[in-house]
Amino acid sequence: MINATENRDRITARVSQPIATKLQVAADLTGATLNQFLVQAAIEKADRIINHERVIFFSLEDAALFIKLLDTPNRPNEVLRKAFEKRKIKAENDNVRNSTGSSA
Repeated sequence: MINATENRDRITARVSQPIATKLQVAADLTGATLNQFLVQAAIEKADRIINHERVIFFSLEDAALFIKLLDTPNRPNEVLRKAFEKRKIKAENDNVRNSTGSSA
């Protein structure tokens, strides 16, 4: 059984009396303690921020264009082909160096 007090941090905040009163009223209206209310509100806000920063939203037109580009990619141009060739040569050289135990 896990100890309920294990691995917990304390977060404190100083607020003006009007803000403290407003938060307490809201907590009372939801039937939660002030601490429960604050933690739940902070989690909801954190989830919204994280979701906003990690999820890419497309319009229908943008999504259609994105799918089209994935389905029909452009052929690599000369610059990209040269970059791939350089990378291939470097990877092969690194593999030879690693297999012989050399470091450079």
